[in-house]
Amino acid sequence: MGKEYEEWLSGSYQPAMDRVKGKSPRRPETSSGYVPDPLYLPRDEEEAARLGFPGHFPFLRGIYPSMYRGRFWTMRQYAGFSSAEETNRRFRYLLEQGQTGLSVAFDLPTQIGFDPDDPVSEGEVGKVGVSIATLDDLDRLLDGIPLDKVSISMTINATASILLAMLAALAERRGVDPASLRGTIQNDILKEYVARGTYRFPVAPSMRLITDIFRFTREDLPRFNPISISGYHMREAGCTAVQEIAFTLANGIAYVEAALDAGLDVDSFAGRLSFFFNAHNNFLEEVAKFRAARRLWAAIMKERFQAKDEKSMMLRFHTQTAGSTLTAVQPEVNVVRVTLQALAAVLGGTQSLHTNSMDEALALPSEKSARIALRTQQVIGLESGVTDTADPLGGAPYVEALTDRLEQEARGIIDGIDKKGGAVKAVESGYVAAEIAAAAYKIQMAQESGEEVVVGVNRFQVDEPPVQDLLRVDDSLRRERIAQLEESRKARDGASCGEALDRLEARARDEASTLMPALTDAVKAGASIGEICAALEKVFGRFRAS
Repeated sequence: MGKEYEEWLSGSYQPAMDRVKGKSPRRPETSSGYVPDPLYLPRDEEEAARLGFPGHFPFLRGIYPSMYRGRFWTMRQYAGFSSAEETNRRFRYLLEQGQTGLSVAFDLPTQIGFDPDDPVSEGEVGKVGVSIATLDDLDRLLDGIPLDKVSISMTINATASILLAMLAALAERRGVDPASLRGTIQNDILKEYVARGTYRFPVAPSMRLITDIFRFTREDLPRFNPISISGYHMREAGCTAVQEIAFTLANGIAYVEAALDAGLDVDSFAGRLSFFFNAHNNFLEEVAKFRAARRLWAAIMKERFQAKDEKSMMLRFHTQTAGSTLTAVQPEVNVVRVTLQALAAVLGGTQSLHTNSMDEALALPSEKSARIALRTQQVIGLESGVTDTADPLGGAPYVEALTDRLEQEARGIIDGIDKKGGAVKAVESGYVAAEIAAAAYKIQMAQESGEEVVVGVNRFQVDEPPVQDLLRVDDSLRRERIAQLEESRKARDGASCGEALDRLEARARDEASTLMPALTDAVKAGASIGEICAALEKVFGRFRAS
């Protein structure tokens, strides 16, 4: 493999490093003065050829030739609570502390499409994320944030199209070219029906909105990822590592098929697809999971969809450490759990990372715990040395065996989903939800019996006083948000807003029409999320779980 290695070094790695010359995040050198090579190959040449090289199909060892020697992953801490003003202060604080991208958490009314003054919203405004109803709210949320310089991720699904329209409209309001916006919108509705429940519309119109977003980002926001296909929430609901790969990639297949059915060329959008995975407790299995998912997706895109552009075959993914593993007792131990999970994500080649705060099993993260979570990423990146060479665990017999097995078993599950008619049918029939529930039950029984140890919970318990000074959101926030919403409605041109909503409803009735232009016009006219969803619901109806 000497010749192939030299070709990779000169043809792929060195040009990648030249592009970041003088900007490498860390000098790769051990305490003894040893400078690691950018990549290490197994001594067996056949095994080395099978694994391939970073930046080349099938991307087992990473999607970029230089990986973290050239640039670290985006340190993107998920944050959002209370009002837009409060969350803006938290965003500014995290950016000052070295965070390199924003990740917005929205409250439940925003996620499902209800305004703060809707009776459905009572008791939930600002509780698990920031409350956003209008373009003015988003303006306050991102006050002082340079939209063309900071990458913005939004965890939003049922109302993803509306929030994206708001972001594009906000850029125009500030004189920023929307084409310069960078970030990701989650926009993965299929997993909502099986794992989270923040849906609004039935499956078919929801898929229509998703493919509309694909087209919109391709034409108007070319640097923005139109979807983050999420295994995270299915893992939080209890699925296994292999199910996380299989169900996530099966959903990815469904989205690609929907886009193709809508007339899009695979290489026109597939390079902007992104994924979102969980980093759980079994350290080496998690490293292998990321590697297996990357290789399997590359094969799916090349073999099933005949993608020609290698960027279409790259599985780019964000990782979040496992919230379901955090414990309310001995919460300081969560720092150790999060560190190991974050390290697994880095060794698995993640493109961005959120590390959970130690107090999240108790309340919204405090400023101090959020800072510790961010510092965890910074220590891994700048002090541990694991970023000095690409895929440092590649070639390790156990890791490779795990990678192969996870890939093989995930492929088998995907084949079974195909036989059921694909991911949409598997979701609608209840198959995916039942499989996740069965896996979750098995884990719960193992923990309750003590067969699976949870430190501090079913072993090594201690008596300790309750944690004090937790961050809580006061219920009075709803009154403030209703007042802000009323001000926005008074300030807008009511007739223009009503006309924009009527045009949106008319376009929704025409299945051949794309909705993003009408959505953008509506948010610019001052329409709220609740009003927009109500207009769409007249046409689409509302999904109700059986």
